[in-house]
Amino acid sequence: MLRKFVLVALFAMFLVPAAASAQFDEGDWEVLIAGSGTSADDFDSSSLSVGFSVGYFFNDNLEAGVRQTVSFSDNDAGSDFAGTTTGFLDYHFDLDEWQPFVGAFIGYAYGDAVDEDGVYGPEAGVKYFVNSTTFVAFTLQYVVGFDSDSEEFFNYQLAVGWRQ
Repeated sequence: MLRKFVLVALFAMFLVPAAASAQFDEGDWEVLIAGSGTSADDFDSSSLSVGFSVGYFFNDNLEAGVRQTVSFSDNDAGSDFAGTTTGFLDYHFDLDEWQPFVGAFIGYAYGDAVDEDGVYGPEAGVKYFVNSTTFVAFTLQYVVGFDSDSEEFFNYQLAVGWRQ
């Protein structure tokens, strides 16, 4: 009986207060950062990628912002750089610590490893607050190029973010 009481008390102390205040409000800023990398087992071929995003909430649900991604790869064929800069507009559904969202983005892709072109498309994802200011975010984008010869593809990102 005491064990159940302790578990319920811990749940109430740590999870419920975080969930109660884990949502976006009008005027909030958000910052996200993501990174990844791969290397061959002998490290003669590597690639690194970093993403950064900043957004502003015009009300409790509507966010606009800018994303920047940069990637670098180095292998036997040489090294390549690629980047994407996009603006986005997302609508968040307030489910306490879960914040699913849908929206759209538009921007430009550039660098050695890509055909330089404007890009746009829909996006969706979810943010999960681990406390009142910190969250983990997953975003899925369907990327379409302005040039009719551009390939369409999915882009996804797992990031950590902070509400300011």
